[in-house]
Amino acid sequence: MVAPTIFAVNFVIQLKYISIIKIKYYSYIYNMKKSNFINNIIVLMFSQVIIKVTGFIYKIYLTNKQGFGDTGNAIYSAGFQVYAILLTLSSIGIPNAISKMVSSKFAIGDYKGAYRILKIAVMLFSFIGFVASIFLYVFSKPISNNLLQIPESELSLQLLAPSIFLVSVASVFRGYFNGAGNIKITAKSQNLEQISKTIITIIIVEVIAIISDFNTTFMAAAATAGTTIATIFSTVYLYILYKKNKKNIWGTIRNNNFNNEKCSLIIKNILLVTIPISFSAFLSVATKSVDSLTIIRILKTYMKTEEAKRLYGILSGKIDTLVILPLSFNIALSTTLVPTIASLIAKGKKKEANNKIRLSLLISLLIGLPCTAIMIIYSEEILNILFPNAMEGAYMLQISSIEIIPLVLIQTVNGALQGIGRAKECVKALLIGLIIKIILNIFLLSVKKIGIYGAIISSNICHWVTLIICLVKLNKESNLFSIIKIDIIKVVFATSAMSLISYLCYTNILRFLNFQAALVIATITGILIYFMLIIILKLFPKDIILPKTYGEKLLKKSRT
Repeated sequence: MVAPTIFAVNFVIQLKYISIIKIKYYSYIYNMKKSNFINNIIVLMFSQVIIKVTGFIYKIYLTNKQGFGDTGNAIYSAGFQVYAILLTLSSIGIPNAISKMVSSKFAIGDYKGAYRILKIAVMLFSFIGFVASIFLYVFSKPISNNLLQIPESELSLQLLAPSIFLVSVASVFRGYFNGAGNIKITAKSQNLEQISKTIITIIIVEVIAIISDFNTTFMAAAATAGTTIATIFSTVYLYILYKKNKKNIWGTIRNNNFNNEKCSLIIKNILLVTIPISFSAFLSVATKSVDSLTIIRILKTYMKTEEAKRLYGILSGKIDTLVILPLSFNIALSTTLVPTIASLIAKGKKKEANNKIRLSLLISLLIGLPCTAIMIIYSEEILNILFPNAMEGAYMLQISSIEIIPLVLIQTVNGALQGIGRAKECVKALLIGLIIKIILNIFLLSVKKIGIYGAIISSNICHWVTLIICLVKLNKESNLFSIIKIDIIKVVFATSAMSLISYLCYTNILRFLNFQAALVIATITGILIYFMLIIILKLFPKDIILPKTYGEKLLKKSRT
C-alpha cells in the first residue's frame, strides 16, 4: 500500500499537476502507516463501522418484526442491562486493564512478564466469569420478577448467562493482544462476534416466531440466545489465534532476562489495575441500568403497565441504540489510548503522551458534535427510515442526543486517566454521576407531566457533571485546557456551518424528491462540507496532517 502510494505521489509531482491539498492527503496516508497509534485507531474504527452496521441490521429487524416491536425491546433490553452489569464486573474492564499492564511490560522488554500476566489473568477471570454466569442463571427468576418487574425476561437472562464466562476469557486475550500492539486481532474477533450474532439472531428469531406463533417472550429470548452463540465463536477464534502466535510468544520469552514475579504479586497487580477500571466501566453501565430498574416501576404508578413497558421499549430499544452509535466509533480511541499512554509513561515520554491525549479529545469532538446536530435536526426522519413499523420517539431522540457530546468525551478522558494511572479519578466522577442519576430518576419520573422524559433529563445532567469532573482531573495532570480551547471553537464553527447548509439543502430538495432521498443528499452534502472545513481550519496538528519526515519534502519539491 505504501509503495504504490509513494510512486503515485512522485509521478503526479513530476507532471506538475498535483495541488497542495493532494500532497497533504498522500503524506497523511503515508504517515498513518508509520504511526502505530493512528493506525490502530483507524483499524478499530473500521471494525466498529462493520459492527454497528450489522448490529443495526438486526436491531431494525427486531423492532419492525411482527410480535416484537417496542414491547419486545423492553423485555430484551431489561434483561440485557442486568447481564451488562454482571458482564462489566467480570470482564468489560479487563481488556484495558490487561493491555495497560502488558504494554508496560513490552515497553521495557519484559516479554515473559507479559506472558505470565496473560496466563494468570486467564485463570483468574475464568473463575470470576464462571461464578457470575452461575449467579445470573440461578437468580434469573427473582431478578426478572422483583428487580426488573418484567417476568418475561427470565428466559432471556438464563440464555445470556453462559456468555459472561465466555466473554471473561475472550477479554483477557483481547487485552493481551492490544497491549502487544496487535489491535487487528481484537478488531477481527469483534467483527466475527457481531456478524455471527446478527445472522444467528435473525435465523433463530424467524424459527421461534413461526413455532411460537409470534410470542414476544420467546422471540426476545431467541434474540439473546444469538448473543451467547456468537460469543462462543469469538472466544474460540481468539484461542485459535493465540495458539498460532504461541511460537512467536515463546521466542521472545526465551530471550527474556527479567526475573519472574511471584504469582501472588501478579494477581495483586492485576486486581489493583483491573478493579478501578472495571468499576469505572460498571458505573458507566449502571447509569443506564438505573433506567431498567426505575422507569417501569415508577411509570406504572400512574399509567398502565403495558404502556410503561412500551415507553421504556422506545427509549431502550431505539433511542439509546442511536445515541450510543457514536460511542462505538469513539471506543477505538479509548481502547488504543490506554496501552499507548501507559507505554509512553513507562518510557518517561510525558509530552508525547499529552499530545496523544489532545489528539484523541479532538477526534472525539469531531465525532460527537456533528452526530448530535444531525440527530437533533433529523430525528423524525431518522426514525421513520429505520423503524417504519414503530416510528415513535422523535422528541425523545432530540433530547437524548445532547448526551452524545459528554458520553464520547467521558469515554476518551477515562481512557487517558487510566493510561496515566489515575483510574480512581474516573471512578469518583462516575460515582457522583450515578448518584445524581438515581436521585433525579426517582424525582423526575414521579412527575406525571414529565414522565419518561425524566429519565432522559437525568441522564443528560448525570453525564455532563461527570464530564466536567473528569476534565478538571485530567487538566491537573496534563494542563490541556489552554491548548484545546481553540480546537473547541473551530469544531463548533464547523458543526454549525455543516448543520445550516445541510438543513437548507434538505428543505430545498424536499420540494422535488421524497424525504428519504432528500435526507440522504443533505446528509452527504453536510459531511463533505464538514470535512472541507476540518482541512481549511487546520484542526489536526502539522505532524499528523503533514509530517516533516515526508510531507514537507513533497511540498518543497512541488514549489521548485
